[in-house]
Amino acid sequence: MFEWLSDNRASIAAVLVVLLVMTFVASIYIGRRQNALTANDEVFGDPERTKGGWYWAVCGISALMLVWFYFSWGAGRAFYPQAANEMCQIAKLEEAISPIKAALPIGSRYYKSTLLVARNTAQLKDLQTQVPANVFSSEEQAELAALVDQIGHLIANSSDPANLSQRSKDELVALSAKLDDLAAELNAGPNGLTPSSEALAQPKWGTTNVEIPVLPMTGKGVLFDNVATKAKDITTLFNKIRNHLPANDLLIADTKNRIDALKEVNEAGGFDEKTADARTTYVKAIERIFRRLDDGIIFPAASLEGVNTAIANLDAAQDDAQGGLRLVDALLFPGQGVVKSRTQCTEQGSARWLPKPTDVVATFARLANPDVENGGGYRGVTLLWWKWLPVADVVGFFVPDWIADIWPGEFARHGAEGTITPNFKDKLLSFAQGEVSLGYIPMLDGHIWDSLFRVLVALALGILLGVPLGLFMGVAKFFKSFFDPLIELYRPVPPLAWAPLILTIFGIQDDGKIFLLFMVAFAIMVISARTGASGTQLSKIRASHSLGATNGQIMRNVILPNALPEILTGIRIAIGVCWGTLVAAEMLAGTTGVGFIENIARTVSDYELIWVTILIMGVLGLVFDLIMRWVIDKTIPWRGKG
Repeated sequence: MFEWLSDNRASIAAVLVVLLVMTFVASIYIGRRQNALTANDEVFGDPERTKGGWYWAVCGISALMLVWFYFSWGAGRAFYPQAANEMCQIAKLEEAISPIKAALPIGSRYYKSTLLVARNTAQLKDLQTQVPANVFSSEEQAELAALVDQIGHLIANSSDPANLSQRSKDELVALSAKLDDLAAELNAGPNGLTPSSEALAQPKWGTTNVEIPVLPMTGKGVLFDNVATKAKDITTLFNKIRNHLPANDLLIADTKNRIDALKEVNEAGGFDEKTADARTTYVKAIERIFRRLDDGIIFPAASLEGVNTAIANLDAAQDDAQGGLRLVDALLFPGQGVVKSRTQCTEQGSARWLPKPTDVVATFARLANPDVENGGGYRGVTLLWWKWLPVADVVGFFVPDWIADIWPGEFARHGAEGTITPNFKDKLLSFAQGEVSLGYIPMLDGHIWDSLFRVLVALALGILLGVPLGLFMGVAKFFKSFFDPLIELYRPVPPLAWAPLILTIFGIQDDGKIFLLFMVAFAIMVISARTGASGTQLSKIRASHSLGATNGQIMRNVILPNALPEILTGIRIAIGVCWGTLVAAEMLAGTTGVGFIENIARTVSDYELIWVTILIMGVLGLVFDLIMRWVIDKTIPWRGKG
């Protein structure tokens, strides 16, 4: 069943998109009607006015999902599942002719030859004005000036259309004709072309690690694939064409001999180190420019106009052959489109880093599969499941080993026969270390549970220790003056600044992460409880004293209820901060947890898995917040109604 859903995720997405559009429109209609009905009964600023409004929540979620479907190409894949494969074949053609376009103004602003002429000419001018002083003799300076001038003649000769050899002209004309043939083939259309059985057997777009099927799966795709194959051969021919001029042969030979003569003088020595370096550097600069000209890659601009026109015709034929795909690409596939690189085609733009919703669901379903042996879970650990937990492990976690150390007596010693008889002190140590069998209990297990466990334990410790201290700091001068500097000293420090130190001390096990989260929760709970306690109205406290209430009764019945809204708000904040800190701590050091999964996914650029972890964090954070909202409504229903 799951495999069928995975293979047909595009069709499922199409249904979802239609439902989301209908939901979006319906929620706006209902919302406007409800606003019109209650417009005269509501007062701006009334907290009760914000209650309800589920239709606007549905509207917001629908809009967010539609935006996600659009920018992730989920909507495009849903309604045009073969579009990416056809765009891949077009990208093959673009990749094949890109070396030719790079030499023409159709691919950039200038001919490549024009850029080479401009760069080499500018460098020659710089060399003419930057001859090192007191390095070359007057005869050598004259020789260098002649060399620079001679290289300039090579550039001029290569740029003159009259000097272009007949062979180069014929090769460029033949190349243009081949490009025109490709354009004619595109204009002719698919003409009954059909994909191969191997191509049709490829997995669908996005269902495997291969992002987009490479082999053409439609007649149009076969057409572009055939043209791209022929274009590769034409590009190979273009790269072999050289502008070797008979007029330059003698100049090239003479220039080479004169440069070699100067190099021989430099190698003969007799110069100090500074002079030798200056002479060698200058001659190498001249030789570098000369070698670029010796390659014969500078052509007269007029000689390439035929190729430029042929490429323009090919581009026009390519646009016509795409037909409606161009409109689909422009409307439903935002960004650069599909790019062919080596052996694969990849999505670009927002679809590169924003996976499709159905792909994220498929990845989550794979992780949520508890069958680890058959590919479920992540790195051998389930995402969220259950296991039989030894009770001894729980005892070993909470009972410290030093209890056995302070017990009177000594630990057992081995006897003369090599045997050891454990005494009560040894048994107490085994109990504290969780080595005594105490049975098993069912317990949640997996990456999500490991993260939840760390947060819940740290939060519980922070509440148990932070709330009482905060209350006493709000009512007692000693507690306020003694603990306030200590709390305020470490509270402003970002939690991640403590992480390397704490993880170094405690290691990568749960102890370090829990202690780090405890530090975060403790400070928040102390500040929240202190603020709530110090904000108690003095009239209430004096009224309690006049009625004969003790200090304990005042703390329990007056100060604590008054501080409860602040405490619960602090818990709500602490949960969010602890959750964010935990994920970062798990990314720094850990072998399980949601942060660990995201860290591994980040290193291998697995964007789908990254988004799965982000959604898991967001959903769990929302669940925590909803629970706290419910607790606040039940425990302090008077809040906001005074």
